[in-house]
Amino acid sequence: MAPAPAPAAALPRSLLLLLPLLLARGCAQGLGQTRFICTSVPVDVDMCAAPTQGGDAAEELRGTVLQLRETVLQQKETILRHQDTIRELTAKLGRCESQSAAEAPGGRRQPGPAKNTMGDLSRPPAAETLSQLGQTLQALKTRLENLEHFSRLNASGQGSNLKDILQNKIDDLEKQVLSRVNSLEEGKFGPRNESEERGKIESTLTSLHQRISDLEKGQKDNRPTDRFQLTFPLRTNYMYAKVKKSLPEMYAFSVCMWMKSSASPGMGTPFSYAVPGQANELVLIEWGNNPMEILINDKVAKLPFVINDGKWHHICVTWTTRDGVWEAYQDGTQTGSGENLAPYHPIKPQGVLVLGQEQDTLGGGFDATQAFVGELAHFNVWDRKLSPGEVYALATCSSKALAGNVIAWAEGNIDVYGGATKWTFEACRQLN
Repeated sequence: MAPAPAPAAALPRSLLLLLPLLLARGCAQGLGQTRFICTSVPVDVDMCAAPTQGGDAAEELRGTVLQLRETVLQQKETILRHQDTIRELTAKLGRCESQSAAEAPGGRRQPGPAKNTMGDLSRPPAAETLSQLGQTLQALKTRLENLEHFSRLNASGQGSNLKDILQNKIDDLEKQVLSRVNSLEEGKFGPRNESEERGKIESTLTSLHQRISDLEKGQKDNRPTDRFQLTFPLRTNYMYAKVKKSLPEMYAFSVCMWMKSSASPGMGTPFSYAVPGQANELVLIEWGNNPMEILINDKVAKLPFVINDGKWHHICVTWTTRDGVWEAYQDGTQTGSGENLAPYHPIKPQGVLVLGQEQDTLGGGFDATQAFVGELAHFNVWDRKLSPGEVYALATCSSKALAGNVIAWAEGNIDVYGGATKWTFEACRQLN
């Protein structure tokens, strides 16, 4: 016979009760899916009150669950939006990489250039490139005519033969340019083919410049060492000249030169002086549609020059560290002045002085969009402020004109690279 159940008083004071029936009926009405909740109830507690307490707890739990569910749904929507953005950006990046790979030789992406301290400009359009090539060919023809005249005066049969050979090469180049124009009009050139074609033509031009320069060396004995000019026919990152000596520490300076250019937009950088830790210690630049500017320790002053008309112009810029006072002269006349240009900052020594290119690093980091296009001569530097009379003497090619006491214009002071050429200076000859 089974034993009788123990009386309630014999049970412990706390009982662990399961309430499935209560939650399944009145206490859990409206909660949806049934949940089992374990709770501790003292012996002397009225069990009729338990369903009410359990119902309050369940209602609170239900509210918490709904709030969490809403939060999860919001986070899910945010994640989906981010995923769509990521997919869109990934697609754009893929297209950019594909285009870059197609433009690079051999289908490989080329490494990016050095940091550009002057900002970026887009590559010149094909029409501008063709115009530059046409100007270069015309300049080569002019130089060959001068050589021919020189050869006749000296009865040099060898010079005449070389002239004929070079003339034939120029004719071939003209045919290549015309062929390139036709191909561009018909849309045959892609970015890669255009780059290769441009490289071939520039390589041939560089070779021609070198051959003509070799011929012109025969004229050096018949001219003073300062009667020469530098020619930068194309906007490249490899044509430049470097002054052999550095600038000293200067608390004032005057920089003067002759220039001729018709480049657009902007004639580029006639000269730049960089020192360790500062690529823009002293820079003269005209880039894009901006006016010509002079930079001292990265501080800028706009200069009122109007000189890109294809004619020779003489320009001077003077500066003193006291209050940063500067003056600008064009063709012997003062055209502008100002102050607070890098006041009390001396020009630092032990740098690199380059003609025709803007330096982004010490002695390098050239950007073709900032290259000087044109001709340059009589670049002189003084460590003092010139008087208006001294500037005028320089601009009129007076016999009283002074040479720079820091940098004097002489062939022995300058090295030329990349096809930039030296030949007889013509501006003062025209004035005289």
